[in-house]
Amino acid sequence: MDAIDAALDVLADRPLVALTGAGLSTDSGIPDYRGPSSPPRKPMTYTEFVSGPAAQRRYWARSHVGWARMARALPNRGHRALASLEAAEVLRGVITQNVDGLHRAAGSDAVIDLHGRIADVVCLGCRRISARDELQQRLSELNPGFIEAAGAQVETAPDGDAVLTEVANFRLAECTGCGGVLKPDVVFFGENVPRDRVAQAFALVDSLADDDGALLVAGSSLTVLSGLRFVRHAHRLGVPVVIVNRGTTRGDDLAAALVDAGCSETLAALANTVA
Repeated sequence: MDAIDAALDVLADRPLVALTGAGLSTDSGIPDYRGPSSPPRKPMTYTEFVSGPAAQRRYWARSHVGWARMARALPNRGHRALASLEAAEVLRGVITQNVDGLHRAAGSDAVIDLHGRIADVVCLGCRRISARDELQQRLSELNPGFIEAAGAQVETAPDGDAVLTEVANFRLAECTGCGGVLKPDVVFFGENVPRDRVAQAFALVDSLADDDGALLVAGSSLTVLSGLRFVRHAHRLGVPVVIVNRGTTRGDDLAAALVDAGCSETLAALANTVA
């Protein structure tokens, strides 16, 4: 029995919940953090971001260039496969560590955006939420020609930013309501995932234990606790876990089946059979 057949054997005739990570979106042109061919990356932490204008200028300059590309990303076969499983009432929901919004774009409705959405912006002063598209327009007006000057060959990095070095002259935009500092409404490294989202995700995994379901992990190395805890929780409850990921993960020893392969082709094959 090959790896996909073993995974199908675990997943067949069960209600499912999916836990997804950056590896699911690589076929949409968004690089991941820890894939086998990914270069070392050092994302900005929350503490660094709130340290002052220099760090905020660096973040928003990179994001201004990266967003122009991120906004054009489209769902791939993996996203569409999960949406089809939800439509077939096989998949109860998606817990995603991604911030790209591609699950919803593919047609999934039952999505818990564990780390938030890069398409939203929050003011750290008044907590007003606004659209990233709106901020992009304001940043373009404040920094005319900045994207063009960065050049087409600049490397896109995860979470919608780009690798830049010259950002000293980049002009920041303030909150239009209170003049406060704007931050993408995503969970930075060093921040805690909001408790209500964590509770919703645990409840979704709990429902699998009640109905002999299974947890499907797709495209996550499970390096950070925010995702690994749900795999551990499922295992404690006796819920079988299937992991689809290129390379090893921190949850491999907890899995009933492992598929070391790309998400797009594997999830499409799973959806064609399971649904």
